[in-house]
Amino acid sequence: MRKPRWWAELSLIGVVYAAYTGGRLLVRGDEASAVDHGLAILRLEGLLGIDAERPLNRLFTDVPALGVPADFAYATLHYLVTPVVLVWLFRRRSAHYRAARAWLMASTLLGLVGFTLLPTCPPRLLDAAHGFTDTMAHFSAYGWWGGEASAPRGLGGMTNQYAAMPSLHVGWALWCGVMLWRYGRTPLVRALGVAYPLLTTVVVMGTANHYLLDAVAGAAVMGAGFLLAPHALRAVDRLRGRAGTGTGAEAGTGEAPPVVGGGCETFAGEHIPGQRSVATAADDTSTPAR
Repeated sequence: MRKPRWWAELSLIGVVYAAYTGGRLLVRGDEASAVDHGLAILRLEGLLGIDAERPLNRLFTDVPALGVPADFAYATLHYLVTPVVLVWLFRRRSAHYRAARAWLMASTLLGLVGFTLLPTCPPRLLDAAHGFTDTMAHFSAYGWWGGEASAPRGLGGMTNQYAAMPSLHVGWALWCGVMLWRYGRTPLVRALGVAYPLLTTVVVMGTANHYLLDAVAGAAVMGAGFLLAPHALRAVDRLRGRAGTGTGAEAGTGEAPPVVGGGCETFAGEHIPGQRSVATAADDTSTPAR
């Protein structure tokens, strides 16, 4: 398997990310159904006793030393760490890059399906009576964002704020963590592989951008993408194989190349092949000299 070309990989990732971003904007659900889905998640978490978002959000709001760094982490790491890990795999672990990239892309596209089927209002956009504070709006004086998620001020219309289920912040962080743990060669890199997805999960809940079940769904999407990726790679390889047939006599047809010289054989002392077949030549050599 030849090493992927960097420019082809960059183009492919750019196209997929643009399709994913455009898809998020096109599948915006209506506000009423998104709020209903968000409240349903809260009720389910309450029944299960796993509604950890409120205490974390209250802590991040009351302690700026936690809330402000968490806001910066939410606004940046998702878009920085994942590309860095991809480049690291491409340059240092190229044998594993293609499978890892396929896993990430398959999971991302599955996440888009989730946004389409279940538009969900994040905790920060629920009515204040539910007890959540949008920390990014609360601490907006410290960063470039406004009151519309991590988008820069004035560009909130370029994001789908109801794309909360599943949390691909958590999903991508989990992918990064697995890559660092599996292919890292030092204890520090592997420790970062464990810490990063855990930290991301705490951040997305503490900033009121996601519910705990959003994070669980993000991990589940990554699991499904992991199972789907090998099949996607085999399908791509089959398509490439079919595209390669018919380009030449030897291109994937299994046929032997044509015999040069039309079956004639050159004997010692001959500069030009004599017009005798191989079979005839064999008969000549078997005939005793007189």
